[in-house]
Amino acid sequence: MKIAVIAANGKAGKLITNEAVNRGLDVTAVVRGENKTNATTVIQKDLFDLTKEDIAEFDVIIDAFGQPNQDKLDEHSKSLALLSDLVSDTKQRLLIIGGAGSLFVDAAHTMRLVDSPDFPEMFKNTALAQTKTLEEIQDRDDVLWTFISPAPDFQYEGQRTGSYQISSDEVIGTSVSYADYAIAMVDEAIEGKYIQKRFAVFSK
Repeated sequence: MKIAVIAANGKAGKLITNEAVNRGLDVTAVVRGENKTNATTVIQKDLFDLTKEDIAEFDVIIDAFGQPNQDKLDEHSKSLALLSDLVSDTKQRLLIIGGAGSLFVDAAHTMRLVDSPDFPEMFKNTALAQTKTLEEIQDRDDVLWTFISPAPDFQYEGQRTGSYQISSDEVIGTSVSYADYAIAMVDEAIEGKYIQKRFAVFSK
């Protein structure tokens, strides 16, 4: 199995790349600048310049791209559309780091986290942009996608416990560390249990 991690220098991308490398997988870091991961194979190229040929050899492509800039939130959808088109009608799997805002807070699935009264206003536009990408990828039956949401409190400096729990669409906990999320991401890359599905990762 060959894995490419796009935006591998990012906070999540770096931990995912290193997790995969540490497990002995064949990993290529796709980065714009100097490689800051443990991967020894690198594609130095902007995401938006990638071609089918660039990623043709990979079985799994992990999309770790994020755009916090409020003036460029449309890049969430643009980048996912590009990557989806690159793997369209192939056996390549596309694993996507999603947001928590699209998760439901009730068993009846009547309210999403982003629509709940206490959702922080400063994160709302980003959460809505990420929710839009979930809706867009769910419409793609030509892509072997998996959308992986973190818990609402996504902790960069959180402890690597080595374990996690998952749900399909509901909030079942408060937090997860980036390190444990990376474990879940690499597990899915290896096992492929949630093809054309979304799941969310929480601390145990």
